Amino acid sequence: MALTALELCSRALLRIGAQAIASMDEGTAEAEIASGLYAGLRDALISSHPWSFATGQATLPRLAGEPHADFRHAFQLPPNFLRALSAGGPSLGRGLNYRLFEDRLHCDAAQVTLTYIFLPHESSFPAFFAAALVARLSAEFCIPLTESSARAQLLFNQAEAELRAARRADSQQATTQALDGFPLIRVRG
Repeated sequence: MALTALELCSRALLRIGAQAIASMDEGTAEAEIASGLYAGLRDALISSHPWSFATGQATLPRLAGEPHADFRHAFQLPPNFLRALSAGGPSLGRGLNYRLFEDRLHCDAAQVTLTYIFLPHESSFPAFFAAALVARLSAEFCIPLTESSARAQLLFNQAEAELRAARRADSQQATTQALDGFPLIRVRG
């Protein structure tokens, strides 16, 4: 079931016993808190883990000007970029040394494939992530709406448990990666 930002916030508000909202700008305390906190919390939660639904790869367009120092080339980061995971050459998404400056990636390579976390639309959130996000939102909404720090602490503990379960579910979306270049394995021959 695809959810919207409004539905995610309403579910979080219901978890703490507050009124659901019909619009993020309806003028109620609940709507003000939801509209003020939602985007930042969503982005932070997505950026905190390499979620399979929010991880992408792109060949970056090289910019015309050279960087001032340290690297030979600058590349434009993709739209909706949140966090870099790795950079590599044309056939491999990792292995290059790089540095992010403003909205550009600087690197010595002439071509870069970036593996990164992007901001997906709410409709593509899997159920396990939506549940973790709602739990975290309810914890964050609790103090401004209820002024109960004990209740907020309980909700934060529940949100951490939901986040662990979501990470565990997401980690099962791909083949387990083998260790590359581990010295103890090389020594054994």
